[in-house]
Amino acid sequence: MAMDAERRQAELIGQFSAQAAALSSAPQLAALVLEATSHPALFAFSELLTLPALSKLAGTQYASSLDVLRLFAYGTLKDYKSNSGSLPALLPDQVRKLKQLSVLTLAESTKVLPYDQLMQELDVSNVRELEDFLINECMYSGIVRGKLDQLRRCFEVQFAAGRDLTPDQLTNMIDTLSDWLETSDSLLHQIQEKIKWADTMSEVNKKHQKEFEDRVEEAKKSIKKLNNLSRQTSTYGGMTTFSLNLEE
Repeated sequence: MAMDAERRQAELIGQFSAQAAALSSAPQLAALVLEATSHPALFAFSELLTLPALSKLAGTQYASSLDVLRLFAYGTLKDYKSNSGSLPALLPDQVRKLKQLSVLTLAESTKVLPYDQLMQELDVSNVRELEDFLINECMYSGIVRGKLDQLRRCFEVQFAAGRDLTPDQLTNMIDTLSDWLETSDSLLHQIQEKIKWADTMSEVNKKHQKEFEDRVEEAKKSIKKLNNLSRQTSTYGGMTTFSLNLEE
């Protein structure tokens, strides 16, 4: 299911990227941004931000479309309300999409989302409206899975689709992975050293075992010789002398 969602995202990004490359005027590109941010199945926008075609919007009267695209890539409804004075008014489909993205952002930090927090972040006035949104717009769309706990007044997140990473988040992730790789290399080196030590000790033990077995064999040979001698009798001065049988 997750793989299908990722494949769908990649297909949509490819479609919008191809459309952007074929457009030349700022109004057309601004309309494309509006279409992308209103699309009910698209939830990733950072790749669109890097398209050379969309850079044509910079410095034009449609430059705010880039800000809108950046908002949908990294921001939330709360961010929009804080900067609504410098951003164009959003269409209802865009508002719904931004609310969905806001839920994903909240789910990144905690898996238990209180209703009060969600209602404040999503600008929802009552629990019924909130639960309808979570069910119809979030769970049915496949971007989250979870359980609505009316008794505890919270939404327990079991799965949430990932959002675009900001440059700072990407840098932190690279640092985290680098640290993990360094730790893994160190651990692997320690394991290799222990294996080498174990192999060395195994060879030493084999050598000691061989020496022990050789000594046992020599002892057996010596005992056998003495045993053979013990069975011989010797008579001297009219007396018969018997030796102790060492096998007994």
